Formats: sequence, structure tokens, C-alpha cells
Amino acid sequence: MSEDEFAALGPDRTLLLVDDDVPFLSRLARAMEKRGFTTLTAETVTEGKAIAQSRAPAYAVIDLRLEDGSGLDVVEALREKRADARIVVLTGYGAIATAVAAVKMGATDYLSKPADATDVTNALLARGESLPPPPENPMSADRVRWEHIQRVYEQCDRNVSETARRLNMHRRTLQRILAKRGPR
Repeated sequence: MSEDEFAALGPDRTLLLVDDDVPFLSRLARAMEKRGFTTLTAETVTEGKAIAQSRAPAYAVIDLRLEDGSGLDVVEALREKRADARIVVLTGYGAIATAVAAVKMGATDYLSKPADATDVTNALLARGESLPPPPENPMSADRVRWEHIQRVYEQCDRNVSETARRLNMHRRTLQRILAKRGPR
């Protein structure tokens, strides 16, 4: 980590990491500690909200879908206690639409999984209108198309017929697309 990046952290370097993927959580915690953060980890929404209420960290990286609920609840709890917190939401399989909702709720940015520590650090430290540098491995065009379909599907409350109508697509074609795993 460069001196400029280290200085950009500020005096409060507390970072809350919330993810139910324990190996990923521990790897990310170690990597972020090497970058100068003091990490607090949680595996559930309940644990994340408790830490957000009691310690209110300056930074947070929160997985959107957790076993016991939505990471958006942790975003909301943290925003109530600390309005200036920098929050990055991690999204996985077909969750871009909800990530947009997270940004509207107060998240600073969102990243698609798998995200590495460099991507997370860049997103946490990006200030003002400057965007973080583009990722080393951006989504493929097929993945962007698939994410768009997932977003419209979520906005239509998972109604296949309505989604197909809005996308000007045959319902059966849409069902086949939705049944497959997303492209890389």
C-alpha cells in the first residue's frame, strides 16, 4: 500500500466485513489488515447489525445475500449510527438490481464477486466524483446481458411473464435463460 493510500484511510481505520463464506471472509480480513485496516468480521446479519450498532466502523464491506437475511439490513443499521461510513456491497449470482438498491440506501459502491482486496480497497477509498480504476477482469458482454435480465426480473417481482413482456422476449426463452447459471 502506498503512503497516499495509507493516509487516505484517515485516523479511524475500522473495517466491518460481513460475509457467510468463512474462507473468503478470513482471506479478505487478512488482506485488508495488511493494507492498514483494523478488521471486525461477522458471518450473519444479526452479528453485523450488532457490530454496526455498538462500534460503528468507518468502513464496511457487506455481502448482499447472507444465510439469515439481506446485507441491506446491516447497511441500514450502519447508516443510522454513522452517516459518513464508506460502505461497499458485494454481490454474487444475479444480484446487481439489489446492489443498485443498496447504493440508494447509502452504500458507497458495489462490486461483483469474486472481488479481490485491491478492488475492495479502491472502492472504499474512492472519493468524490472520481471513479476507482476499472477492474482487471471486467464482466463479459454475455454476463452484462444476463445481469440486465436478472435486474428486470427482480424489478418485476420475479414475474416471468411480465419480465418477458418488458424485455420483448418470448416467455419460454426467458425461462430457459433464467434456468441456466450466469455466464462468467
